[in-house]
Amino acid sequence: MIDFRYHLVSIVAVFLALAIGIVLGSTELQGATLDGLRQTADSLRSQLSNASNNLSGAQAQINADQKFYATAEPRLLAQTLTGDRIVIVAEPGAPDSVINGIKQAAGYAGAAITGTVVLENKFNDLSGATGASLEAINAEQAATYGTVLSQPADTATVNQDQAAQLIATAILEKTTTAGLLTTAEAQTLLSAYAQGGYLTTVGSPYDPATLAVVVTPGSAPSDGASDPGNQVLLALAQEFAEASAATVVTGSSAGSSPADSAISVLRSSSVSSEVSSVDNADTTLGQISAMWALANQLAGVKPGSYGVSGASAVSPEPAATPTATATATPTATTTPSTKATGKAKNKK
Repeated sequence: MIDFRYHLVSIVAVFLALAIGIVLGSTELQGATLDGLRQTADSLRSQLSNASNNLSGAQAQINADQKFYATAEPRLLAQTLTGDRIVIVAEPGAPDSVINGIKQAAGYAGAAITGTVVLENKFNDLSGATGASLEAINAEQAATYGTVLSQPADTATVNQDQAAQLIATAILEKTTTAGLLTTAEAQTLLSAYAQGGYLTTVGSPYDPATLAVVVTPGSAPSDGASDPGNQVLLALAQEFAEASAATVVTGSSAGSSPADSAISVLRSSSVSSEVSSVDNADTTLGQISAMWALANQLAGVKPGSYGVSGASAVSPEPAATPTATATATPTATTTPSTKATGKAKNKK
């Protein structure tokens, strides 16, 4: 990544060279003027070289850090989520690299990925025609499975909110003994939204998980903070938080920095108190943070925001994991001989 100073020095050097050329072509320069211009040009070239060296050094450090985290990840995550089940929910435009990284991190943590629910662009469409279609599916599924639909305060995303509520009943449960739907019922419910063009599934997300990871788009929306995708994310995150034991929302470094990105909008909303967020899940460090965030919530720690852009911390404190109790190795010590046996005894 080229920083602003590097650009600035380069631009100044170019314009200075142009100025020298113009002056040389139109007038006869005096020696002192020419020497001054040469000194300025030499200084700018030196600054440009230093900036380039600093950039190379910073990139080398970043590469070294990434290699370290990749090597340390299995040990850092060992036993973090042993036996837990995670479902991934990918928003439109969610990077495959983040999804795959989350899957790998979950494996190192000892958790199983049940499947992935991939939301289609249509799910974020707030137009009247799409709203009517989604409302009809919601009403049918709620009637079939006896679900009382919530009435969210944001009426613009009411259909997406209620759809998220119903989808959550099919893919999530707070405990492993409290499934709301049977496997067949969950499959049928998800199929209704898939047939409507609102989502696709990978794996077996209908086998309910207790934990959810939402993967946001890789870039900020063109419509700013009020983009429908951002508003729908808030509805999704809230419904999944209520239906799960823990939920974390993840983003990538490039897509989470702007103030109108999905992660930024989430962090500025009341939903941030219900889910954890990680803004650099395209890196190994961010993927480790996502697993630690889930583990901390399971341990009763409040949700937090982690990463490099407007986060409260770089990463969560790792949750304590069970460790084997150390036992001392018995050592033989000699006691005085007894007159009765004439033998020494070992102290156990």
